Amino acid sequence: MGDFFVRRPIVAMVIAIFMVIVGVVFMSGLPMEQYPDITPPIVQVRATYTGANAVSVEQSVATPLEQQINGVDNMIYMKSTNANDGTMSIQVSFDIGTDPDMNTVFTQNRVAAATAKLPEEVKRLGVATEKSLPNILMLIALTADDPRFDQQFLGNYA
Repeated sequence: MGDFFVRRPIVAMVIAIFMVIVGVVFMSGLPMEQYPDITPPIVQVRATYTGANAVSVEQSVATPLEQQINGVDNMIYMKSTNANDGTMSIQVSFDIGTDPDMNTVFTQNRVAAATAKLPEEVKRLGVATEKSLPNILMLIALTADDPRFDQQFLGNYA
């Protein structure tokens, strides 16, 4: 089989050119983003139970909230932290590409449903639900005063 392409190099070149053309055609159809989402959006739920230790916070605050939040739309996982100073934090991670504002609304609805099961002290201080953006670690802006250097050139240069 190897002798075939040695004796007929034009066939090998035609196949190679054909493969390059097909590759370029399909490459132009691939989706691209300048800043793709690489980390899942997070909604953070925080509460304080004054005077309680970590075990009490877990049993009386974190568990009812986790049971209610579990299964919220587009959720992939949740992480709960309880401290001996009476603070509790739940980080709810959602699918990449979902709307952080809608994720916050869905989570807030679940938290509101669980509020009746919480101790009076926690209800009085309130339970905070807010979106968290973990994906921006550092942001660098590259600009040019010269009109020859457009956004595409600067992006390629960076």
